[in-house]
Amino acid sequence: MRAAESKKAIDIRVLDLRGVTSFTDFFVICSGSNPRQIQAIADEVALTLKKQGHAPLHVEGYENAEWVLADFGDFIVHVFSEKARLYYDLERLWRQAKVVE
Repeated sequence: MRAAESKKAIDIRVLDLRGVTSFTDFFVICSGSNPRQIQAIADEVALTLKKQGHAPLHVEGYENAEWVLADFGDFIVHVFSEKARLYYDLERLWRQAKVVE
């Protein structure tokens, strides 16, 4: 989360999906204001986690930078444009998940 904050990510949320789904434990959801910032947030998160020994299993959407999804296994990082975040509304879709403060 701090890596995203360092690149001025907007509205960072962590959803605890344990007990809700089996494919991951947490979603980290945040937004950026433009494609360059979205890529910078995704890059910083990946770099910070790489230093901690975590590499993404899969990354999608980096080139378009409307919704970058980085799957780290136990957690998935979603970096959205504000428009895409409103459209996909993962917080509503996964409303049964607990929000981690």
